[in-house]
Amino acid sequence: MRKFVLIAALLAIVAGAMLWITSAPRPMDAATLEEFEGDTERGEKIFFAAGCGSCHMATERDADPLVLTGGREFVSDFGVFIAPNISPDPEHGIGTWSQAEFMNAVMRGISPQGAHYYPAFPYTSYIRAEPQDVADLYAYIRTLPADATPSQPHRIGFPFNIRRSVGLWKLLYLREDWVITGDLTAEEARGRYLAEALSHCAECHTPRNALGALDTARWHKGAANPSGTGRIPAIAGDDFGWTEFDVSAYLETGLTPGFDVVGGSMAQVVRNLQQLDKADLDSLAAYVIRASE
Repeated sequence: MRKFVLIAALLAIVAGAMLWITSAPRPMDAATLEEFEGDTERGEKIFFAAGCGSCHMATERDADPLVLTGGREFVSDFGVFIAPNISPDPEHGIGTWSQAEFMNAVMRGISPQGAHYYPAFPYTSYIRAEPQDVADLYAYIRTLPADATPSQPHRIGFPFNIRRSVGLWKLLYLREDWVITGDLTAEEARGRYLAEALSHCAECHTPRNALGALDTARWHKGAANPSGTGRIPAIAGDDFGWTEFDVSAYLETGLTPGFDVVGGSMAQVVRNLQQLDKADLDSLAAYVIRASE
């Protein structure tokens, strides 16, 4: 009996060690990250395309989207995630982060301390971004106002508060490949990059499975609202009858084909995308229609 217990204990130790190793963060190659020099002008476009201010601005109605105080709550089946302060403040923001630390956070979901970020932070989309774009974003964020508001801890219970388990989740779901593939036009490919990498449209418009990963089989088919009330509408399938012109006009003007005004969290998304070139809005529209086929 003692021998059986000893063997069981050893097997448990080995299994635990294997889980610890396989769940370890996998950062980007450090030498590669040093190759990029950020451009603030390009970074401003990336900032708006990626919607950074939409999640990280303060929660007050008249908050400045360029002051990345954090505090917005995202309700989920796993608990309440709270957007952190990502302003250049050296104590409460990311003012002391290196470019490599920032890029690993955005594209791999890894903190400067080597911990996993929860995928409420859409690095599952940003992993597809061009590293140069993320370096440009880093350069631009460093020019924004610093704010000393402390970040608030997530409200997550056991077992989801075990961050190391996110490493196992990443093994299952963190992928760099595109969802919509095939023979895309140059305009559709540009739109795919904006939608699947930077603007992360699917993070809201696509339902999730039991483990919180995007259900790519129902891409853009509508999902629960991250705010906890109502649903995000489908932008694909039989319930979506907009044309490419409709989508582009909506992103440019905030008006639906029926002349309703954009509302809710999508209003801020439209304000962000209005900072892009019209060609980019047309590309996004071309992609949305292609992805709905």
